[in-house]
Amino acid sequence: MTMTIGVDIGGTKIAAGLVDNNGNIVHMLRRPSPARDTTSVIATVLSLVAELQQTGEATAIGVGAAGFVNSTRDRVIFAPNLAWRDEPLGDQLARETGLPTIIENDANAAAWGEFRFGAAKEYSSAAVITIGTGIGGGIILGGELLRGATGFAGEIGHLNMVAGGVPCGCGQRGCWEVYSSGGALLRAARENARTDRERSAMLLDLAGGDPENITGLMVTEAAQAGCAGALDAFQEIGNWLGQGMADLGALLDPEVFVLAGGVSEAGSVLLTPATDAYRERLTASQYRQIAPVVLAELGNDAGIIGAADLARHHT
Repeated sequence: MTMTIGVDIGGTKIAAGLVDNNGNIVHMLRRPSPARDTTSVIATVLSLVAELQQTGEATAIGVGAAGFVNSTRDRVIFAPNLAWRDEPLGDQLARETGLPTIIENDANAAAWGEFRFGAAKEYSSAAVITIGTGIGGGIILGGELLRGATGFAGEIGHLNMVAGGVPCGCGQRGCWEVYSSGGALLRAARENARTDRERSAMLLDLAGGDPENITGLMVTEAAQAGCAGALDAFQEIGNWLGQGMADLGALLDPEVFVLAGGVSEAGSVLLTPATDAYRERLTASQYRQIAPVVLAELGNDAGIIGAADLARHHT
């Protein structure tokens, strides 16, 4: 059984695991991420790799990084939260560790993990949508990760939903993620609490009466307990999520949609309205096989598992 190392580099933490060829994490480590210091990030990754190599013999390293990765999977071209610009990360890690190393966008790596070992493992094509502060994702078609001509494919959160709409952190307006993400959920829930305190009474109780104190966890808790205002917020982002899935369905025709990320952990209060909207808006839905919409299975481990497996296949 071969072992590879998967690394997930985020803005707040770096996690790494020794992963076998069945997608099982044999050993895992975590460290805080020194996000604004590129030298310290690389040093932290090297430290984690060295420690994991003591627990088992690894043959390759796969790294998931929150940013744009080039087509040859050895450079991070741009990482908005990691201060990397055209960073030759793959070459540096390979040189220091002596192991073949590939870099992949973190959402792509997580999508691959779900495709190989999680909720999409029974399918040959899948659209994996990660719903957190924003929206990310990865597309697998015919068993291959869709990367595009330059490696930048799969940035689905920046599909334009509303021309001239709500400003997005990317600099554009009306992107999908500003209408169907954790940020959008908070915006909707707080507005509901301000305009109809009765429907949001349970949510306001959790927030001490102040709509500005509402958090995403509070919205999920209140919605799952039946709070009308919180359910309305999930209905709103679910409608937008379903619209985006209908667009992806028309374009890519995947066999399954997988909802991942922190917001998806709300379960049916998100899954139901999103699925309903997707089915209602999918082009020619009455004449085609409609892809199921399911929840992810690997949780926060998907990126590590996916990156490790990509490294195994790449080498």
